[in-house]
Parts: sequence; structure tokens; C-alpha cells
Amino acid sequence: MKKQQYIVFGAGQFGESVAVTLEELGFEVMVVDNDSERIQDIAPKVSYAVCADMEEPEVFADLGLSAMDGAVVAFTTNLSASIITVMMCHEAGIPNILAKARDHTHEKILRAVGAHKVVYPEVEMGKRLAKYLVADNFLDWIDLSPQYSLVEMEIPAKWRGKTLGELQLRKKYGINVIGYKMGEAIDINLNPFEPLPMEGILIVVGENEAIEKIR
Repeated sequence: MKKQQYIVFGAGQFGESVAVTLEELGFEVMVVDNDSERIQDIAPKVSYAVCADMEEPEVFADLGLSAMDGAVVAFTTNLSASIITVMMCHEAGIPNILAKARDHTHEKILRAVGAHKVVYPEVEMGKRLAKYLVADNFLDWIDLSPQYSLVEMEIPAKWRGKTLGELQLRKKYGINVIGYKMGEAIDINLNPFEPLPMEGILIVVGENEAIEKIR
């Protein structure tokens, strides 16, 4: 079976992180950047690395965009190049285009020229960090929507040794335990009649208001 192929434009911190992670997950990744030193640094970590100026539309003809399963436009330093890159990916028919935006106006333009998803990595990480700082017993907090979140939390002392059936967390708190984590191992098939262990991490989903109550 042919490996899925992704192209990442921009080899800055965000772009490199996305590209290397995709490569580690087993995908074939091409990285494009106009900085030759960045390309030289990332070349050993991905399938292909190309030095090119994304402000020049003609460079896209040699990148094989039509064969790509997804594209990530990971830079915002040059707005016109960012917009051109998204537009060229869209015209090539890439089915999944994710772009990084500088602000809401930039986001609107990126969506208008073909981006399927637009992200603000620094803003999103800032929100996660702020929630992490004020939630002592939460190890991670991921927004699923403006209303719902997923959190990883240490098992509260008063829950240890009790079963999920006894605790009635959905009824009492409006939250759902979807998994249990011990080290790198994750169990998503929890037995509601089996006592929770004395240590480990619960993976919980619920409305933000409900999660705040158990913080």
C-alpha cells in the first residue's frame, strides 16, 4: 500500500515539529522552505527537503502537489507567500490543507483561497498552558470545542479503590472517564465494576463548566 504523502511549507519551529512528527508516524514528508540552512538541517529528518521561494508561483509546478494527501502551510512571516501557497495547494486538489494564521483577517483570506483548517499554534498553546497552570491536579487540558474539553488528571484520593459504578461521575459531575493511563500504556476499555488503582492518570471528557467543578 502506498504511503500517504504530506508537504510542509516552512521549516521554522512549528513546521519542523509537524514535519518530523508526520515522518515518525510513517508518512512520506516533503518540506519546502526558502532558507537553505533550515533545509540542510531538516533534510536528514524527512523524506525530501526542497529550498524554494513560495512567492514565485512557478516553483509549485515541480513539487508534485497533485500527489499529496495533505499540506501544511506553517509560516506567517510572509503573508503574500502564505496566501499564494494555500491557493496553489487548493488548485492542485490537495484534499486536506492546514494553514497557520497571523490574525483573523489572515485567516479569512486563507479560508477564502482554499484552507480547510486554520490554526493559531501560539494562541492555542497559551490557552493550554494557562489552564494547566491554574489546575493543580490536571496534567493536560485539550479543548475539543468551545464547550467541551479532554483532560488528563491524577486519580483523586477519594476516588481510589472505588469503581466507576460506585462513583457515578457522569451523574454527579457530568463527566465521562474514557480511559486510564499508566506510564506509556493506555486502557480505553475500563470495567465499571473494577476498583480504580491507587495511582495513574484518568482521561476525562466533559463540559468545561463540569471539569472546572472537579478541578
